[in-house]
Amino acid sequence: MFPTLCLAIKGATKRDPTRFRILQFSVQWDHMHLVVEASDKRALSAGVRSLVIRIARYVNDLLGRRGRLWADRWHGRDLTTPRQVRNALVYVLANFRKHTRRRLREGVDAFSSAVRFDGWRGYSLGAALPRAGPPFHRTLAGHVVVSRSRTWLGGAAWRRFGLIRVNEAPSPVSRGTGSQTLPA
Repeated sequence: MFPTLCLAIKGATKRDPTRFRILQFSVQWDHMHLVVEASDKRALSAGVRSLVIRIARYVNDLLGRRGRLWADRWHGRDLTTPRQVRNALVYVLANFRKHTRRRLREGVDAFSSAVRFDGWRGYSLGAALPRAGPPFHRTLAGHVVVSRSRTWLGGAAWRRFGLIRVNEAPSPVSRGTGSQTLPA
């Protein structure tokens, strides 16, 4: 299903990139996390609506089913500071550590846009990253399409608080407001 979701994300990302961009995402077993940029509230609403419709159509086609796919609405939070953006990136890209039974110490989520993220400490874009997840998904990196940030906050500002370590995890007590480093 991951390539199907990536196809829907790609379509939504390329629909109107001057008004709505998906910067990073992760797919959990029953929900998704996104970091997006939008030119205004109307563009945000239209972009998210486009994405959820695409996902519903593509997944329904894949599974040969009809009807409603989403059980709930989307929830958003405006990010207004560099630290909030960094913490949101950690939350989205390392959230799989909160959902796995064994605490993975290092690696990036195979079901996310982590392979396209250029903010890893010690790794450049395109470098071989340690991946956590099933090995058959290691070949799916070509399906992942995200946009580059066009804002200071999403592009350069968050980096003042440090690049993200591959063993960093979201804070266990808060949603996207802190992070921790797992021991090596």
